[in-house]
Amino acid sequence: MSTPEPSEPELFDPATGPTCGWPAEAAMERAYLEAFAGGSSALIANLRTQVLGLRCGERVFPVTVNEAEYGDAYVCLPHSAYALYAKAELGLVDVGPWAPALAALASAAGAAMRAGRLNKIVHVGNWMLSTNLHGGWPGDGLPAIRELLVRRFPDHFLAARSLNEWSDAALVERFRRDGWRLLPSRQIYVTDDLDRDWSSKRNTQRDVRLLSRTPFSFDPLDTLRPGDGARIAELYAMLYLGRYSTLNPAFTPAFIEMTHRERIFTYRGLRGADGALAAVVGCFVRGGVLTTPIVGYDTGRPAEEGLYRMASVLFAQEAQARGLRLNGSAGAADFKRHRGARPVLEYTAYFADHLAWPRRAVIGGMSRMLNSVAAPLLAERGL
Repeated sequence: MSTPEPSEPELFDPATGPTCGWPAEAAMERAYLEAFAGGSSALIANLRTQVLGLRCGERVFPVTVNEAEYGDAYVCLPHSAYALYAKAELGLVDVGPWAPALAALASAAGAAMRAGRLNKIVHVGNWMLSTNLHGGWPGDGLPAIRELLVRRFPDHFLAARSLNEWSDAALVERFRRDGWRLLPSRQIYVTDDLDRDWSSKRNTQRDVRLLSRTPFSFDPLDTLRPGDGARIAELYAMLYLGRYSTLNPAFTPAFIEMTHRERIFTYRGLRGADGALAAVVGCFVRGGVLTTPIVGYDTGRPAEEGLYRMASVLFAQEAQARGLRLNGSAGAADFKRHRGARPVLEYTAYFADHLAWPRRAVIGGMSRMLNSVAAPLLAERGL
């Protein structure tokens, strides 16, 4: 027997809420959306986007609306994700002799995206994190959601990030059936069973021993001390903005404090003898899956202290203790594989059937390029 479609969806301003009220099961979504009602930049410094809420039955989705912003964090902008970040990644990963050709391809794709105004886009279910979790949503109500967004934003592309067939198989299929095009975005690393796949690994056992002997003290961070919010934002920035790319979301102390206060993220940390945090993780859980939008450590400290290794133990143990599967996001591929994770291709779904042909053609061209070149290369190079 098929599941009935939910009632007519509604877009709303987070400051006022949906006309029929917030669903009882959407406390986390309500807290998150209300925090963004005053604007995005106070919480994510390098992100300019309009944040709306969308209620469909008993589900609430964060929706982001962009017009033509360029150079901001990739979590709302395809140009940042597929052109700017792709070129930045070429300096960090080994793609062998493909590097010059891929750089040229990224530049050409960037020009096409600008011409097609791909940054004029609405993302549904966008938490503005490196990895969105869709909470077990099987796609019920998707046609009505799509129709509403097309009516409200007839000149915008529609998109949904962070889809994969490991945790979202039914949702991926629903997007396909509804006429959305699935474009590969990156390769993520997932762990199905922490007891079986993570605990038994030799590298894991070395990491756990390191944590048991470290002079740093574990802090569950149930309560933040004065200055902890700023320090957590600093540690995250040292790694993700300093070592990787400024196109990653730049979370502010206000974002850290809000996600801690509202229990949207679970934080865990390591403190030095002076009481300052030296490493931290922030865990986000939906639909039986844990991911870590916040990972940071003091990159100025000696590498032999193993702060990143110990931080990885903190979030893996959190998932293990709660019986959750782990979405380890992208990056540090060898590190994650040696600790039991396996690669899964992640997609972004795009809908453009309501737009003029030249703009639709941008998605078609990107789909051919990404499926014929980028996806095979990710698999071949183990990235």
